[in-house]
Amino acid sequence: MRASGKKLVVTNGCFDLLHLGHVTYLESARNQGDALLIGVNGDESVRQLKGPTRPLNSEGDRAAVLAALDSVDGACIFADKTATRFLAAAQPDVYVKGGDYTLETLNQDERRAVESAGGKIVIIPFVPGKSTTAILEKISKL
Repeated sequence: MRASGKKLVVTNGCFDLLHLGHVTYLESARNQGDALLIGVNGDESVRQLKGPTRPLNSEGDRAAVLAALDSVDGACIFADKTATRFLAAAQPDVYVKGGDYTLETLNQDERRAVESAGGKIVIIPFVPGKSTTAILEKISKL
């Protein structure tokens, strides 16, 4: 992509239950460049990050749903708890993270993987009140 003058945008996450916050975030991420690749946390890494009852949807299902979105050009499942190796392989021009991160709180190995390949990091604000955890809490009260 770089050889053709185009920018690869990359983001990553669990994306367990797709909701408006995810879709808005992914559209904003896609607007940062010419193609959007999503790193999808594998099932075991989701359990490590979110707890033993997650994910609700399998890694293959989550990746397929994401890949079907107009704003997404591809999805890649990675097994690690962090995206460092995925980012080193993808070498994005732009790495997008959600508004719960800052450059200081971002995993510094991930940051180095992006910046050492010449990429930049963009933080996109979350849509307030939209999260998988909030949806699950609402469902548990039904």
